[in-house]
Amino acid sequence: MTEIKICGMTNIDDAVNAAECGADALGFIFYRKSPRYIAPETAREIIDKLPYDVCKVGVFVNHGAEGIREIVEFCGLNLIQLHGDESPEYCRQFPKSRLIKAIAARTPRLSEYPVSAILIDAYNPKLYGGTGKKSNWDLAVKIKKNHTLILSGGLNPGNIREALKTVSPDAVDINSGVELSPGKKDPEKVKKIIEIVKQTKHFNRDSALFSY
Repeated sequence: MTEIKICGMTNIDDAVNAAECGADALGFIFYRKSPRYIAPETAREIIDKLPYDVCKVGVFVNHGAEGIREIVEFCGLNLIQLHGDESPEYCRQFPKSRLIKAIAARTPRLSEYPVSAILIDAYNPKLYGGTGKKSNWDLAVKIKKNHTLILSGGLNPGNIREALKTVSPDAVDINSGVELSPGKKDPEKVKKIIEIVKQTKHFNRDSALFSY
């Protein structure tokens, strides 16, 4: 079964709705330049009200390692998602089991990243995610042969079935495709896309990436 992460949480209503609809994980973006940025204090307030079994993921872009550790502990995060230009050496400062590395294009050093999963997103030289554009599904298929794969990039209720059947990812990361505006989710779209993922049958290995 493909797991589901709804990213870009900024308020309690959206977070609770996504959890109640069956999301396996929720993402909180701590990158100040993102329109979906959330302050650690606000994220902690939301996380304190969420079910224990929903995985809480912190998204960081070129953030200092010590600062990440402080936010992880303060907010009670389960996983760290690095969405910037972090190197394999940088990643080694964190436990492999708690780390996701996002990429937007092929990297010759992919096998050197000590992470639990690779997330593929759409490439934009000026933005780190949240572009609403489709990622490279052909590259995603290749990556999945050797890595636990999270598929992201422009996923929405209209294309999620095709994405699942074409890529068969271990997990999907959904953000702008279920929004009314940046940082504000559409409850009906969230419910619909989660239902589609859970109902779509496709070959996939068992994944427990977001199980805590």
